[in-house]
Amino acid sequence: MDFNLKKYMIMKAKFLVYAVILLSGLFSACTKTQKEEIKPQNVILLIGDGMGVNQIFAGITANKGKLNMEKCQYIGFQKTQSADNYITDSAAGGTALSTGKKTNNRYVGVDTAGNILTTILQYAEKKNLATGLVSTSAVTHATPASFIAHQKNRNDYDAIAADFLKTDVDVVIGGGRKSFNSREDGRNLLKELEKNDYQIFDHIPEADDQISSKFYAFTHDEHNPPINKGRKDMLPAATKVAIEHLSKTENGFFLMVEGSQIDWGGHDNDTDYVISEVIDFDAAVGQAIQFAENNTNTLVIVTADHETGGFTLLNGDMKNGSVEGAFSTGGHTGVMVPVFAYGPGAKEFIGIYENTEIFNKIRSLLEL
Repeated sequence: MDFNLKKYMIMKAKFLVYAVILLSGLFSACTKTQKEEIKPQNVILLIGDGMGVNQIFAGITANKGKLNMEKCQYIGFQKTQSADNYITDSAAGGTALSTGKKTNNRYVGVDTAGNILTTILQYAEKKNLATGLVSTSAVTHATPASFIAHQKNRNDYDAIAADFLKTDVDVVIGGGRKSFNSREDGRNLLKELEKNDYQIFDHIPEADDQISSKFYAFTHDEHNPPINKGRKDMLPAATKVAIEHLSKTENGFFLMVEGSQIDWGGHDNDTDYVISEVIDFDAAVGQAIQFAENNTNTLVIVTADHETGGFTLLNGDMKNGSVEGAFSTGGHTGVMVPVFAYGPGAKEFIGIYENTEIFNKIRSLLEL
């Protein structure tokens, strides 16, 4: 090999080494960027209580072919069984979603031995994220309670309400005022909340209400009425207000929104009740997705705690929105329920997994 050829080969070898190093650096940077991109700053978890696949498709049919939750490109299924029963109730189902632990039916925010479990909302508070709850039921009802309270009896509304004062939740909107100011023990928790710098509203606050940093908005003494009996747009309106308020923080936020009464329509074996509540719940989903479309650091998750009614579709018409449904039970069923996800980290929700994984996935993505 002559000198020039040898020199050329050495230079070529050095170039290849430099190229490999450069490409490795670029690959590492791209991988790091991709990893960072899947970490959301905000999470909005929407729970359609009692909402299974058939309830959703009934809503799609009645809405003439479209729901907002169809915008979610990543879909999975979660198994809903509780620690002590093949058929979960909302307390155990909500606790699995909020704490990552299976517990007994009727238990809220505690394990099977009655020990307190830290909820995803409380983990978010510890990291200084803003937090909120919105519900069409009383906020002391099983599902919203499972993100705040720690009780062995889901029906002990007074004890559950008292647990709200042990948290720093920023926004609470829903029914249930009675458990805060008309209690057997005589305590007025509304006065105590005011002493803790909360504003108390008897309506969903608007811009001219001059909202402070933290507030409760009670929309009914007990549960709100059904959408088809006068509730109007309470749920999507409350969801919008909660998102607008919580998004003012620089640290990010966690918000849970429950469409409570899809479940109640199932218990009543009332197809129209179910469908009207699904469409109303989907309007709240629309508010969340619209925010996420404009704020790309927001993850939206839409799921249920269980299915109610064994709802079946017998016939329907997409053109006129008619649906013919039937029910196999007045209670809950053990079927898997869907999980829809939109935004950074959404692909983590693909597959079939236990309901407890919802908590684990959110906690990992928010690095709580």
